[in-house]
This record gives sequence, C-alpha cells and structure tokens, in this order.
Amino acid sequence: MHTTHVPTEVEALVAYDLWKLYGDRPVVQGVSFTLNPGEIVGLLGPNGAGKTTTVGMLYGAVAPSRGFVKLGSTQVQSNGRSARAKMGIVTQEDNLDPDFSVIENLIHFAHHYHIVGKAARERAGELLATVDLQEYARQSIDELSGGMKRRLVLARALINQPQVVFLDEPTTGLDPDARQEFWKLVSYLKQQGCSVLLTTHYMDEAQRLCDRLLLLQQGQVIDQGTPTELIARTVGREVVELEGVDQAQLHAVVKQAGTWYRPFGSGYLVALPSESTHLWEQLSSLQPHRLTRRLANLEDVFLHLTGKVLQ
Repeated sequence: MHTTHVPTEVEALVAYDLWKLYGDRPVVQGVSFTLNPGEIVGLLGPNGAGKTTTVGMLYGAVAPSRGFVKLGSTQVQSNGRSARAKMGIVTQEDNLDPDFSVIENLIHFAHHYHIVGKAARERAGELLATVDLQEYARQSIDELSGGMKRRLVLARALINQPQVVFLDEPTTGLDPDARQEFWKLVSYLKQQGCSVLLTTHYMDEAQRLCDRLLLLQQGQVIDQGTPTELIARTVGREVVELEGVDQAQLHAVVKQAGTWYRPFGSGYLVALPSESTHLWEQLSSLQPHRLTRRLANLEDVFLHLTGKVLQ
C-alpha cells in the first residue's frame, strides 16, 4: 500500500454537550466525547438513534441546538472551513460524478483544496494505489462494483491528508469480501495516525475495528468503553440461546440464578453467570428444542441494554 501522509501535528476532536432538536423533538441529547489521534471510535446504535445527525454536527454540516465541537483549537461551528480542511468525510451516498473517469473524480475534487495540475494528478495516483484501484484509473464510474465505489469515495475523502476521517455506515450494502477490503483500509488509516469516527449497525464491524464504542439510543449515549469492556460489564463471558421452553419456567430459573434473559429470534437469550454450571444444568432440564452455549458478543450487549437486536 502507498503511504498517505498525515500531518505531524495531529489534534483531538472534542464534542461537548451536543444537542439537536427539530421543533421540540430532541434527536441528539447531551452527547460528549473525545476522539484522540490514531484512534477509531464507533458510534453504535439502531436506525433512528441519532448517529448521522451526531456525525453531521461533528463536521459542521448540522448546526447543534446546544453544545459545540472543536478540532484542536478550531471551533467547528464558527470556523467550519478551516476545520473541514483537516477532515475527510465518507457519507452514506457515493455521490461520485458519472461524467468523469475514476482518476478525474479525484483530480477535480482536489481543486476544492487548491491542489491543481501535476500535484493533483500525483495525489490522485497515490490514493488510487492506496485503495488498490490504480488499474481502473481511466474507467467510468458505472464500471465499478459497489465495493470499488466505496473505496474510491474513501480515496476522495483522503485527498487533503485529513487528520480526522468520518465514515457514516461505510459498508452498508457491500458483500462480505468488499467489507473485508474496506476494513483493511480503515485499519491502515489508523496505522497512519488518522483519527477515525465510524458509525455502524454491524456488530462484527464495530468489534473488529473500534478501539472504543459509544452506544447510542434515542440520541443519548447509554454506555461506552472498549468492545471487550462493554461485553464483560454488560453481559459477562458466556450466553445461552434456547428455544421451545415455557417462559414462566424459564423466568423462575433465571430469576433464581440472579441473571437475565431476553426474547431472541424464536427463543430466548440467557446471560450465564461465571461459575454457573448449575444454571446450565437447569436450562438443559427444561428440555428445550435447541440449546446453545457461546461466548457473549456486542449484539448481546445491545439486546440487554435496549431489548432490541440491531437492524
């Protein structure tokens, strides 16, 4: 992979008490956090949790009703242009220009940052190598697959050597191979010292990529931590999935063991306390149609905190 130069003076992005109201309906409520250099932070939540609105406030596209965002000493709301000069943004839409070839899309976008002529061509070539699209430089946009388009949009977001990159649901609609390719690029950005803010509703993506997670529900941060911390603190080490049991019996057994259960698919999910062979035996004795014991994951965290599986 080609190196992407990241400025040496990398600054933290700080969000302070962000609120967004539409009329009197709060969409985001009191969100505060810091994104440090070289860190990938995930905003995780169901559709309608306020993820995209929060990201819009972070890069200055949405004006907060209250609170502010700073990149280093630059206030994003009052000084958006100079803040955005240090940011790269990948929205949910590809919005590439179909009239231009792959490399022309990058060259023309470079002009926004006053990168022109030979410098623009060189930067575009460098970035196509970074995202492994150099062989497609002269192709039209319509000839690219969905995964290639996402990589080109990421290359475009890197044209100004940003310190902070925003990725809003970047792999929605991609097949598993294309997602893996995109994940490699995100990890590579982190190695280059870039800060990355990722919104996703894919738990495997969050667990794989993020150093820290903010769990968002109805516009509020309901919990935060590393994926491992969140799983250990909220669920514990193991869970049991079971189907075909009487809920009243299950309720009694789980209550006695001092743990919790939630509806899950066509059955139930039960958090297994550590040192609890007894509960496992009791659940087996209920003679479920299906009984599976496995390690807890982020999906289980969300199910416990919100009562819902992420869609």
